[in-house]
Amino acid sequence: MISAKQIKLILGPLLAVIIFFGFDLMPGNPLVTRMAAVAVWMAVWWLTEAVHLAVTALLPVVLLPVLGIADSKTTAFQYMDPIIFLFIGGFIIAFAIERWNLHKRIALKILMLVGTSPSRILFGVMLTSFLISMWISNTATVMMLLSAVLAVIVQIEQHFKEEHHSHKMAAALLIGLAYSATIGGMSTLVGTPTNMIFLREYNEKFPDNHDMNFFVWFKICFPIALIFLFLAFFVLKKMFIKKDVLLAIEKTYFSDAYKRLGKMSFEEKMVSLIFILTAVLWFTRADIDFGAFKFSGWSNWNIFPNKEFLQDSTIAVFMAVLLFLIPAKSEKGRALMTWSEVSKLPFDIILLFGGGFALAKGFELSGLSTWLATQLKFTPETNIYLLIFSMCILVCIISEFASNVACIQLMLPVLIAVQHTMDINPLLLMVPATLAASLGFMLPVATGANTIVFGTKRIKVNDMLKTGFALDFIGIMLITLSIYFMQLMFSS
Repeated sequence: MISAKQIKLILGPLLAVIIFFGFDLMPGNPLVTRMAAVAVWMAVWWLTEAVHLAVTALLPVVLLPVLGIADSKTTAFQYMDPIIFLFIGGFIIAFAIERWNLHKRIALKILMLVGTSPSRILFGVMLTSFLISMWISNTATVMMLLSAVLAVIVQIEQHFKEEHHSHKMAAALLIGLAYSATIGGMSTLVGTPTNMIFLREYNEKFPDNHDMNFFVWFKICFPIALIFLFLAFFVLKKMFIKKDVLLAIEKTYFSDAYKRLGKMSFEEKMVSLIFILTAVLWFTRADIDFGAFKFSGWSNWNIFPNKEFLQDSTIAVFMAVLLFLIPAKSEKGRALMTWSEVSKLPFDIILLFGGGFALAKGFELSGLSTWLATQLKFTPETNIYLLIFSMCILVCIISEFASNVACIQLMLPVLIAVQHTMDINPLLLMVPATLAASLGFMLPVATGANTIVFGTKRIKVNDMLKTGFALDFIGIMLITLSIYFMQLMFSS
């Protein structure tokens, strides 16, 4: 009897063989059919997780050279893209924040400010998660804040007499923690891997546009994410927190916990400085047009021979290197970060980046992108809102069941082909699709953040399904409506 896992394993290469020998998608150019076979194989293994996602990501290293689509050097280069170093630098800074407990200080400070009623605590947790996940991955954010949130839940359970109410409050806090981390990641280019994949793909395919950088993304996506955060808060409050439930936590609970942290250490101050400088350098690297006046980015300074060589990844790695050079005071003989502490780097995600980039390169070199463009019968008269709405639904559904990174890597080459047939600004398709890939709210397996909070065993699947469905719908509508403002921005 063949197991389900064996069927998944066989299905990918089997479909690839059928396409390879049974079709001739573009007569005179066999590379199109070969690349289609590779794409289907990878898509099946990614979507079914027949093997680890990183293993699937390695397939182009073998298949592209063997099938004559790209040489080994070109393929391997995709796995060391500058965007990958942006990811690595950001993660090292995140490790430093965690190593010196800066995240706890930030979380408690926000909770001190918002108050101690159930809805205020929920908002405080969500706001903290949102702000931190703007700069580091949503999974890392949830991991860092989980212990603090669980401590708050224990305190709440001691004040609620009815178990039903304490369960509802715990579910609200944990779901709010995960969802707001995902929403916060939408705000910045470094907030989630899908955003960085978009940036690399856009810069690769449209190198002469020069209309997307850290500030432009923030200007588009931060308002969407902030509105989304408030709507998510009201949905969770409506579903889990009843007006007649009172909670009496001492007003000094969070301030006492903050005091127990002691004075801000030298290490915390230095990590804070590195973190703030990194954000400032990201925002001010390129020119910023405020309309009335234009701010000239520091990359234009005469001390730099070629401003095009300076990227956000340059900043991330430079600031990360500083963490290995600045000595710690509380522990003699070590720096703020040691290499053993960054051995936790998620190399599977790094390979996943590379595999997606190699797949996209194969689309380009083989001519599969051109073939797709001729098959997609979209015209400039196609209703952009209907197209975006339909695309967001599709991307969102795929992201619920499969890796959002794999999803966006499969979708972006197709959207670039659609853009060519419609003759519109590619950002009008690529940005909404990238945001929609983050809308995995319904299932525990949809994102790492969901899985972590579900693993506490304090959340029912039904709780996540109901709130997740509502937020998926709200997210799709917000992203679709944002097209109006994006059109105004890119037409001016």
